[in-house]
Amino acid sequence: MIIPAYNEARRLPDTLDRALNYLQSLSFPYELIIVENASEDETLQIARQFANQHSQVRVLHENKRGKGNAVRTGMLVARGEYLFMADADLSMPVEAIGHFLPPVLDNYDVAIGSREIKGSVRYNEPVYRHIGGRMINLMIRLLALPGLHDTQCGFKCFRAAVAEDLFLNQTMSGWSFDVELLYIARMRGYKIVEVPVNWYYRSESKVNPVKDALKMIADILYIRRNARRGMYDFIPQQSANQARSSS
Repeated sequence: MIIPAYNEARRLPDTLDRALNYLQSLSFPYELIIVENASEDETLQIARQFANQHSQVRVLHENKRGKGNAVRTGMLVARGEYLFMADADLSMPVEAIGHFLPPVLDNYDVAIGSREIKGSVRYNEPVYRHIGGRMINLMIRLLALPGLHDTQCGFKCFRAAVAEDLFLNQTMSGWSFDVELLYIARMRGYKIVEVPVNWYYRSESKVNPVKDALKMIADILYIRRNARRGMYDFIPQQSANQARSSS
């Protein structure tokens, strides 16, 4: 489980307790990786203190800001057959991770949490935020990823080999990195499935619907230009093993 964390000092202790309690209930090996992302508060110190008390927890420091950078750093050092990313607010109950893993779910390459497909429920979300989110998703479906109802939910699971391929080819560091990864996955022919989730709106969300919508349009055009130039047609020389050894 990989949690990117930027200025999360206030809610990180509760998040880590909840995440570890769930992981300890599993019947198979696990690891919890916190990737602190150039925070301006005590996020790094809190994460390291927690890791010092729990051998299954690792803390990485990514000094380049951007959620995409933080998730990429965690994915390329993670071990295991399935690699799960989760937002630090745990707006999806952590127990729902089991819905992304065998035996509940199998035969996929990328599983993405969806707040829009049948079986999902949104709680406490302001109407304006929901409308803004749907407008952004409409743009994504029209311009990049037709058929996917919710690319921006922060809970996603990757098979390890697929994660290595996708994250080594990732170029975007900001909010649109999810779209780029899924775009590459589509190009590769990987099987993407959407998993319905119960999602709880958190007022501390860092998303700005208007600003992020405009940025999303520019980012999608950038992704499409990269694809036309063949930037996603090869795997960079850097290997995930090199990334792991340098962490």
